Amino acid sequence: MAVDRERVAALTRELLEAIGEDPERPGLKQTPARMAELYAEFFAGVGEDPAAPLAHTISVTRGPAPDTLPSGAVLLRDIRFRSVCEHHLLPFAGVAHIAYLPGEQVVGLGALVRVVETLASRPQVQERLGEQIADTIAGNLDARGVLVVLDASHGCVTMRGGRQPEASTVTIAARDAYADAAARAELIALIGARPDHGMTAE
Repeated sequence: MAVDRERVAALTRELLEAIGEDPERPGLKQTPARMAELYAEFFAGVGEDPAAPLAHTISVTRGPAPDTLPSGAVLLRDIRFRSVCEHHLLPFAGVAHIAYLPGEQVVGLGALVRVVETLASRPQVQERLGEQIADTIAGNLDARGVLVVLDASHGCVTMRGGRQPEASTVTIAARDAYADAAARAELIALIGARPDHGMTAE
């Protein structure tokens, strides 16, 4: 169901009045409409099927060695995402790293990005978000193992309470072959590695 923009705008106006503000003053007059657009964007994933992008796969068993499955993981690093914490409705944002060990099928890398975007675009907690991404990929893709690492900064930590602006939260969700810590150690190392692409400092 699409976000009800008119209702969000009306509730924003009421909220401004509740904190003692005047929603008719020049600086706030357009705020209810802006909040309606913002919420429509931030919560576009509510009710959407996160598995839909994984419906179109490509066979990797066609070619010179049709009986050979891929021996290593597909790793997509640094997928930027933003979400809203369901506890305080404050934003959290960071990067997702996704790895999967293909079976006979692989999927376009953009599909993995869309899975993250869909699940992040709803009220969330980081711990659940990582698990949902892993479950969606493991349940809808021919994968022998899935690993999802999220590294995010939370507004409820950086802007309120302890106010720790440099703090970030890392969560790991693993399925099947990567449920074992030793099996995913190489991937964790690759996620942390940063190639220089052949460039050297002058």
